[in-house]
Amino acid sequence: QVQLVESGGGLVQAGGSLRLSCAASGILFSIQDIAWYLQAPGKQRELVAQITSGGSTDYADSVKGRFTISRDNAKNTVYLQMSSLKPEDTAVYYCNSRYRGILTLRNDYWGQGTQVTVSS
Repeated sequence: QVQLVESGGGLVQAGGSLRLSCAASGILFSIQDIAWYLQAPGKQRELVAQITSGGSTDYADSVKGRFTISRDNAKNTVYLQMSSLKPEDTAVYYCNSRYRGILTLRNDYWGQGTQVTVSS
């Protein structure tokens, strides 16, 4: 059974930092591309950051220079270090794990989300 479990969310003041974790089980983690998405109330889910199986990273313009995504394949975990947080970063953050290689092995999994609230 595949599980993605996010943790690390919470309430923080503007300018503060949080580190989100996404722990995966039941999948061959090292071949997965992992992404963090956020969904604010009443809005669509949007991509925040992603890291490929090879370690390449990409970020939404709104978080460049403030957020860092990383992965530890030995721990089957991806991290999102968030710094200089702004009230507009407030959202539920979701972990997504995806494999788009060999057709018969393709998959797409989501975690349950973790709430991040940034107060002004």
